[in-house]
Amino acid sequence: MAKNKNEGGEMSFLDHLEELRWLLVRSCIAIIIGASVAFAFSRFIFDNIIFAPKKSDFVTYQFFCDLANKYDLDKSFCVTEIPFEIQSRTMDGQFTTDIWISVTAGLILVFPYILYLIWKFISPALYDKEKKYAVSFILSTSLLFFLGVLFGYYLIMPLSINFLANYTISDVVKNDIDLASYLSLIKTTVLSCGIVFELPIIIYFLAKLGLVTAQFLRKYRRYAYVIILILAAVVTPPDVVSQMIVTIPLAILFELSIFIAARINKNKEKELANG
Repeated sequence: MAKNKNEGGEMSFLDHLEELRWLLVRSCIAIIIGASVAFAFSRFIFDNIIFAPKKSDFVTYQFFCDLANKYDLDKSFCVTEIPFEIQSRTMDGQFTTDIWISVTAGLILVFPYILYLIWKFISPALYDKEKKYAVSFILSTSLLFFLGVLFGYYLIMPLSINFLANYTISDVVKNDIDLASYLSLIKTTVLSCGIVFELPIIIYFLAKLGLVTAQFLRKYRRYAYVIILILAAVVTPPDVVSQMIVTIPLAILFELSIFIAARINKNKEKELANG
């Protein structure tokens, strides 16, 4: 947050630090409150959310099984069990896991509020016409983040768990998975997908700063699609339908990013033309 474009003033470096300090303090307090709520319902979170993809009756497995039966596709998701056990190998493993999962859940719960704080932090550096987009920014960014979290939880994560649980190098090796390893996969997948779904917002700001153009994104479109297809091929069964279910949302995000960058580039050209 540099210059206040509405008042013509400029905040000092210490003022910036003070504003940033309060942003971090309020964010931490919000996360702690969210984590406390999550901790109160931790048993429900673990039994019905975190460990749900390990159960053969999880909605994603049922969906792909029904799809496979209907269209005579690969039957790898029609399983009776996911072949691995989860263990806690340290004395405080379950307690510390409960704490950190609560913190992660708290972060997800209060994400819109943190976005609001970030917007308040940068708003003095914006014009009045830009400030009016505050609600749109918070709603669209929150919506994309939650869609990404749901996409990661209901698609990428169960597909990954099923693939990794059934991948074997020898019948001699049994899968007794450490609790921390299992939860690391969940947190990484869910939060990563939440961030990936922010791609249109990230491209918007990069395009506004002139760091990314629609031409650049179009130039490397083929490479982006190759990466998306590889990801889909790795985590899904060997049939086209399930791969497309994963590929299409990611492709739409990329194309939306190109559209946003093109609009911003066009607006910049109009501003330059009007002098």
